[in-house]
Amino acid sequence: MRILFLVQGEGRGHLTQAISMGQILRNAGHEISGVMVGSAVGREIPSFFTEQIKAQVYYFNAPSIVYNGGGMNTKKTLLSLVTNLPTYVKSLHYIHKTIRGIQPDLIISFYETYSGLYNIVFGNKIPMVCVAHQYLILHPDFTSPKDSRLNRALINLNSKAASWKASQRLALSFREMESRPDEKLIVVPPLLRQEIQDLHPVTDDFFLVYMTHHSLSEQIISWHRTHPEIRLHCFWDKADAPDELIHDSTLSFHRINSQKYLTKLASCRALVTTAGFESVCEAMYLGKPVMMVPVPNHYEQECNALDGVISGAGVTSKTFNLSVLLDYLPHHIDQSQKFRHWYHRGNEMFVKNVEVFDKHSSKKPYTETFTFS
Repeated sequence: MRILFLVQGEGRGHLTQAISMGQILRNAGHEISGVMVGSAVGREIPSFFTEQIKAQVYYFNAPSIVYNGGGMNTKKTLLSLVTNLPTYVKSLHYIHKTIRGIQPDLIISFYETYSGLYNIVFGNKIPMVCVAHQYLILHPDFTSPKDSRLNRALINLNSKAASWKASQRLALSFREMESRPDEKLIVVPPLLRQEIQDLHPVTDDFFLVYMTHHSLSEQIISWHRTHPEIRLHCFWDKADAPDELIHDSTLSFHRINSQKYLTKLASCRALVTTAGFESVCEAMYLGKPVMMVPVPNHYEQECNALDGVISGAGVTSKTFNLSVLLDYLPHHIDQSQKFRHWYHRGNEMFVKNVEVFDKHSSKKPYTETFTFS
């Protein structure tokens, strides 16, 4: 099959999911004919993506979250959407033109904002499979944060809009849950890059910190002033920073670099992250405890953090107060064996749920369940 990817470029998770899916599908004999990536106006896609996706990449401007003081700024996010609306309309037409040129047999969308809109506006007849952890929030058995009924309704509205007219939704999950084929909702394991499986974890005496936006570094520096004895290696997206910014002898900031990050993850004592699904999954696979800090006013990350705690990944905190992690570590129970058991069922499930849309295949969606012993 000739397959085209539509990828949301916000954060690292959707990008690494696309890389992993590409690896799985190529190994099964399919072709990734093109990859379209949407990102905020003026924001760069990390170089590791273009190096590892192994396909022609097409870039376009897409809506994104605006951060302010370490949190999501709702008003500025909406203002940015309105201000850049003409640019976004052009992007939608660019997507249509590119897809017409490539003529894929299947489109796989990694929570790209335009996907559902493209299906509606242009009457897309090409089968589309939508992949994201966010689709799990549509599941009736998903546990949401307290007093979040409105937020859950809003994110589910966004998830349904991003997958309008899609043939199927693959909901990535930390753990096994029953699928809901009647709602086009198939629960599947996480998508992790092959490089994770090649790592040999050890435990060194430092914490690794990954943040979705460099403005969050202010909280890290503030905590570090009172705990200079704790070694910290932090990864951020600050475009004008050097590859490594040494703050002092025990605190360093690194520009996002795939190989360097994975090396640090394999050897850290624990991971501190802004509750991105992919980062938590990688840590669980390697047996690293996680402190998840949802970005303020970011409901998706609040859900990730709660679901991560339920799945045994680690602990959550509202701020980058790493003292919470220090207190938690003696009580952490390693979940890596259980997580790997679930994860390694993924390749077969992904291939079968893609090949069902092969016009030459008579396969049905793969929804087999698996219970841990």
